[in-house]
Amino acid sequence: MKLSICTDVMGDLSFTDMLDKCVKLGVEGVEMTGGGWSPAPHFRADELLADKGLLKRKLAEIEARGLQIAALNCSGNPLDPGPLGEKHRKEIEETFTLAGEIGVKKIVTMSGLPEAAPGDTVPNWLVYTKSWPAEMPERDRYQWQDRAFPYWHGLVAHAGKVGVEKIALENFSAMLVWNPETLFRLRNEVGPVVGMNLDPSHLIWMGADPIHSARALGAAIHHCHGKDTRIERGRADVDGLLETREVTDVANRTWNYVAVGAGKDLQWWKEFFSVVRMMGYNDWVSLEMEDFTMSTDAGIQSSIDALQATISR
Repeated sequence: MKLSICTDVMGDLSFTDMLDKCVKLGVEGVEMTGGGWSPAPHFRADELLADKGLLKRKLAEIEARGLQIAALNCSGNPLDPGPLGEKHRKEIEETFTLAGEIGVKKIVTMSGLPEAAPGDTVPNWLVYTKSWPAEMPERDRYQWQDRAFPYWHGLVAHAGKVGVEKIALENFSAMLVWNPETLFRLRNEVGPVVGMNLDPSHLIWMGADPIHSARALGAAIHHCHGKDTRIERGRADVDGLLETREVTDVANRTWNYVAVGAGKDLQWWKEFFSVVRMMGYNDWVSLEMEDFTMSTDAGIQSSIDALQATISR
């Protein structure tokens, strides 16, 4: 396994300063985030497709520092029924096209989440029982068969045309694909080019054990994020884990994204990566740092130290 970092966390830095910081941190690669919900300015597909000279210069800067591109990341909601969905679909397709031009074989993105019925204007995450009310089975069928499957068949076809070999879907909440079961529902329909970006932080707060999830996924693990979650004792015991407070309201939330090692201990992380590799994944692990309980620099350094000590090389 090799260590990379999602560049979103350094979105306030220039491209050159961001790369220099990656070298100082000791990571070997960069997961270039751009488009979708990412505000990072470093590697925007539309900009680079329009200016091949700029693309060439940026690639030269990456290579000059001995870094590699671990993946291109364009995470958003391509199934949103409104203008946001149209925007994200365009940016995801452009990211695939850019990847093909520069020889990057892996894209990290999200499955998307559609509306629950024709004419709805808001995405609807259906996580309550499919047996009640009576409309639920049709809503479920509509979301998957009418909305998700056609889009993903098309995107997989585009991936084949441009040479993208792996599409890694983050198991993020409020997406159709948010755990191994839903990943396989899509993968079984559109093919094995679609797999999971295994992000343990989301599974932890959902109550799953990411080590068992890794065993269940096996060859469907296409990418891995190093990101931790801490269940806040006392608060979670009272209010449960369905948390809707702002992510910055850390003192009052029932769980928080934290630096690697500030949720699960290092022994847990060693076992996690050992099992992930045992199941056949021996590729990039990207730090995604979203800890609001400490400074950004402290969270990055603490997480890098923990990952360097636990990933299975």
